[in-house]
Amino acid sequence: MRAVLIAASVSLAISLLGTPAFIKFLVRKEYGQFVRDDGPTTHHTKRGTPTMGGAVIIAAALVAYFLAHLLTWRAPTASGLLVIFLMTGLGAVGFADDFIKIRKARSLGLRSWEKLIGQTAVGVIFAVLALNFPDSADRTPASTKISFVRDTLFVRPDGTPVSIDLGFAGTAVGMILFLIWANLLIAGTSNGVNLTDGLDGLATGACVMVFGAYVLISIWQFNQSCAQIPSNKCYEVRDPHDLAVVAAAVMGASFGFLWWNASPAKIFMGDTGSLALGGALAGLAITTRTELLVVILGGLFVLETLSVILQVGSFKLRRKRIFRIAPIHHHFEMLGWNEVTVVVRFWIICGLCVALGLGIFYAEWVVGA
Repeated sequence: MRAVLIAASVSLAISLLGTPAFIKFLVRKEYGQFVRDDGPTTHHTKRGTPTMGGAVIIAAALVAYFLAHLLTWRAPTASGLLVIFLMTGLGAVGFADDFIKIRKARSLGLRSWEKLIGQTAVGVIFAVLALNFPDSADRTPASTKISFVRDTLFVRPDGTPVSIDLGFAGTAVGMILFLIWANLLIAGTSNGVNLTDGLDGLATGACVMVFGAYVLISIWQFNQSCAQIPSNKCYEVRDPHDLAVVAAAVMGASFGFLWWNASPAKIFMGDTGSLALGGALAGLAITTRTELLVVILGGLFVLETLSVILQVGSFKLRRKRIFRIAPIHHHFEMLGWNEVTVVVRFWIICGLCVALGLGIFYAEWVVGA
């Protein structure tokens, strides 16, 4: 538990105190945000606001994670390092996107296919490595079984337990299916956070809540680990304690950054931050065996993504728009809602989703697997 507290407090301090220095650096370099012309006119005043602030979140989380291990004299685990790799790798893709926007003075950075290639490359490396590094109980960081609050398990009418396993006993087809599944999760969460990051503090505040939920989930899994308390309710997660440290580090870094990112934002996280945070979220979902639960915990990100999908689909099929503009948070701005009002109400939605997800997670344990 000491490592979790150290990671959260150190990342919070670094992000809170280091962001102003990074803002000054970005202002000196004239690295400012470009704003879409078809969005709410009130956003035009944000043009030139320093961006790429996600670099501070990543740096704070990395320093806090490794310092927590150093101070507690415990070695990092395979699961923790893989989530850190996924976060940093997708952050690098986002950084390239942000940097191109700034250097070429345009609102378009990497082309969609270039960004997809970068995300897929990082995701494939993560997925392949996550099925390796078994511990003494032969548990790997990830499982080929599709999970909800744990690896899925159904009981046939004859009483035989079965699971939804993409692995097919280690076949090549099974590996490919798992790679596709893992990359769908990674692309979904990273792009979901990216789409949500359109108002001051909206995505950052939501991430604080979701990663806070993963701190609680990972600690609970550690206390109910099959390695310590074998039972029909225990969790087959390789490194739950270290995943709590990762989640705490990212939560603290996001919390500190929120101080400067809240309205009126002094800095934006950019794709550097949104892709990194989405990647960390997917990594935690895969390694804690809560792949489908993340859809509920990150319900706000799902809502934002669905609004874009529905808008694009409706326009292509019917030549009509459902919303005035997508993602949906801009729709409410166009209706006349104040930006802060939209953010606070969307935070409430996020909080309800997180509460529902945690409730389902705990209820499943109470009832029994």
